[in-house]
Amino acid sequence: MPTSLSVSRFRVATILFVAALSASAHADDQHWLRISSDHFLVLTDAGQKKGHEIVARFEQMRSVFGELMGRKKLVMAKPMEIIAIGNPATYAQLAPAASTEPSVAQGFFLWGEDRDYVVLNASVPDCWRAVEHPLAHYFLNYNYPPTQPWFDEGFAEYFASLYFTLKKTELGSDPELFITQPGTPLMPIVAGTNADAGLKSLTEILNNPVWLSIPDLLGMKNRVVNGQEGTHHTLFYAQSWMLVHYLLAKDKFSDMGTYFGLVQSQNVPVAQAVQQAFGMTPAQLDQAVKDYFHSLKPLAATLEEVKRGTPPPAPEPVTESALPFTVEEVGDSTRQVPIPEAQALVAEMELRIPERRQQAVAQLEKLVDDPKTETLVAHRALAFAHVQKNETNEAFQELSAALRFQPNEPWSRFDLALAAYHSGEKGARIQGLANTMESLHIVLTEYPDFAEAYNILGWARLRGGGANAALEAMRFAVQLNPRDDAYQLRYAEAYMAAKKWDNATTILERLKSSQDPQVAKIAKKNLNDLPFMKKFGIPPQDDSAKDSQSAKASISRPKSDANSDSGKKTTDTDDEPDDQDSASSTKAAPAVPQIDKRPIKFLKGRVMSVDCSQEPEAVVVVSEGKRTLKLRAANYNSVAVLGSGKFSCDWKGIAAGVNYRPGGKLDGDLVSVEVH
Repeated sequence: MPTSLSVSRFRVATILFVAALSASAHADDQHWLRISSDHFLVLTDAGQKKGHEIVARFEQMRSVFGELMGRKKLVMAKPMEIIAIGNPATYAQLAPAASTEPSVAQGFFLWGEDRDYVVLNASVPDCWRAVEHPLAHYFLNYNYPPTQPWFDEGFAEYFASLYFTLKKTELGSDPELFITQPGTPLMPIVAGTNADAGLKSLTEILNNPVWLSIPDLLGMKNRVVNGQEGTHHTLFYAQSWMLVHYLLAKDKFSDMGTYFGLVQSQNVPVAQAVQQAFGMTPAQLDQAVKDYFHSLKPLAATLEEVKRGTPPPAPEPVTESALPFTVEEVGDSTRQVPIPEAQALVAEMELRIPERRQQAVAQLEKLVDDPKTETLVAHRALAFAHVQKNETNEAFQELSAALRFQPNEPWSRFDLALAAYHSGEKGARIQGLANTMESLHIVLTEYPDFAEAYNILGWARLRGGGANAALEAMRFAVQLNPRDDAYQLRYAEAYMAAKKWDNATTILERLKSSQDPQVAKIAKKNLNDLPFMKKFGIPPQDDSAKDSQSAKASISRPKSDANSDSGKKTTDTDDEPDDQDSASSTKAAPAVPQIDKRPIKFLKGRVMSVDCSQEPEAVVVVSEGKRTLKLRAANYNSVAVLGSGKFSCDWKGIAAGVNYRPGGKLDGDLVSVEVH
């Protein structure tokens, strides 16, 4: 058996090279299936049996998470798609090339703004185990209140030990003791044998007499960049894992909830909170966890076998229980997927991987250029690529092509809303506000727990002047995704728009200490602006408005986009005015600002004529049946247009929808035009 990761990786490279020789032949013989269970969807070319096994394993993992957390109902507030590739050479062409994690040879997890992806090397037995750690984070995000990093990482490591036999669920082993590579048995991670990688298992790390103190551990922050964590082979991960291990074994999860309430809601110091919640001092808790670790014989026995060079087939579990249900008991539905559609679906996933993006775009363009391979999915995926580059007009063109295949296809509709959202968040003209809301209603009919759809709907309603309707949408978004501070910020802003100052203040006071520096900065500014808003109804206009808009755009970027900016760190003093500004602000009272409180309405009909004789002013005559409106645009160059590229003074008798602010019964001010 190889004794180092370098030898192991050489074997993997050899296997993948040999497999690559037959990759083209494999592509010719591919048969793609989409296999759906109650909660998961798998796209695979590895056959029906393997696809069913994978979807059943995910159903089992979901059930075990619910049992561990005491949740009968679990929310999946962001859709997830699983792609299982049967050929290891094909899989290697999709996996993130920049990753150094050995587990990526089995599978990887992609966090996205619109949906999350799991990609698995189906040629590896139990490949699903590679994504147990991020899957735990996924479920925690939508089913557990915000906590400190030690709990999230400790629980994710504990969950990553999950293994299923034919009859049992096994938990509690060291999740970082073994790695699996394609075509090889389990490979042990042991100091000395893996010296080139500098890796130690969690058990080895905890065998060291030096541990972090409980206050230090509970106060540590874990750095996550674009959804990617660093190595798990550290003292922080090892102690977090063992502390959660102990709390689960000793049935202290309710005490832990008390602790989080004290620390996070009441700002009680850590030492005092530990004493109140657990009935012991931090030093006593520290010793209790150490004693518990040393009592776990299976961990020590497995490590000893590995060191002797006789590793077991799998780590020995600490706890065992009956399966929630067997693989055979999971029901599914299967449909065959045409090869061009499957290729487009895979390329759509690749767009989320920076180093794979170019090859994905090339593949998609090739597909849409041939009428035999052109599909809705290919156009939709190209639209998403344009959205990521803020190329709004190009995105709308691709989406128009996609919707010709199926007008109400949910993902094309969501991308339509996403394009408008990104355009508006970056300060550009809002394109298709009414269409955005209509599209999101279609999306939410298909995915009723989709938090991001509610978030964008809340944004659209705020932009359209519907503060109370925005509050309703943001309430759902926050309930479905309670850990997203950007959602909380928009929720507070909806309260501000509805003039519910106390509710807004409560949220903003909490967000000013957010771990997201951009959210914290905007929250502080909004708190400073509240007195002015209460008096005049709108925030004061100053030089920081553009910075605030830019900050909002940056916090709305997807976690998976490795090219997104991390945002400049700020300090509390960044938001404070200097003495000169403060003095000048007291000399003259500001003029009462004038705002347009009229709601934005939508009318679908025909643009009968356009009068631009008073340039740049224009008067647009719109007819719907017997009803005719005259809508004024103060400057037609600033009117948002969807579907035609730009405003035209030559429009006559064209089908269109208009967003407008009513004046009298038959006139008003034009906001945007949607040319059909």
